[in-house]
Amino acid sequence: MALPAAEDEVDRLVRSWQKERPDLDVAPLQVLSRISRLAKHLDRTRRAAFAQHDLEPWEFDVLTTLRRSGEPYELSPGALLRATLVTSGTMTNRIDRLAAAGLVRRRPDPEDRRGVLVSLTESGMARVDAALADLLRREHELLAGLDKQAQRVLAGHLRTLLVPFDATGPT
Repeated sequence: MALPAAEDEVDRLVRSWQKERPDLDVAPLQVLSRISRLAKHLDRTRRAAFAQHDLEPWEFDVLTTLRRSGEPYELSPGALLRATLVTSGTMTNRIDRLAAAGLVRRRPDPEDRRGVLVSLTESGMARVDAALADLLRREHELLAGLDKQAQRVLAGHLRTLLVPFDATGPT
C-alpha cells in the first residue's frame, strides 16, 4: 500500500480556492503554481551556487555562453546579446564589468575592422567551470527524489510546456 503523498503549499492553496471559488476550475494551479514555486526555489539555489564563486546570475550567463561556444571561447557582443536575450546597451555594460573583473577580454575582430570579440580569460574559465560544477552538484541534490526515468519523463513534459514560449521568442 502506497503512502499518501506529502501535502505541499500548493495543495493548501488549491483547497482554499476550491472552497472560496467553487465555480472555477483551479486545476491549472496544481501544475503551474508548483512550477512557479520551484522556479523561486531554484533561483535561490542558483544564486547561492554563483555567490560561492563571487558571480552574479548575469555574469554566469555571459561566461557560460562563452564557455559553451568552444575554443577559442570567444564571441561577438552581438552573438552574446542574442544568446542572453538582453539589449546591446546592457550587454556593453556587462562586458565592461566582466572585463574590469578580469573574467573576459576584448580584442579587435580580425574579420571586421569595426568589430570586437569577447573571450574568456583563464580566470573567467576557472571561475565559470567551478561555479558550473557547484551548480550541477546542487541541482542533482534537488532532483534526488526522482529516479532517472522520472526525471526524463518530467523533462519531456516541461519541454512540451516550454516549446511554444521559446518559439515566440522573448516577451
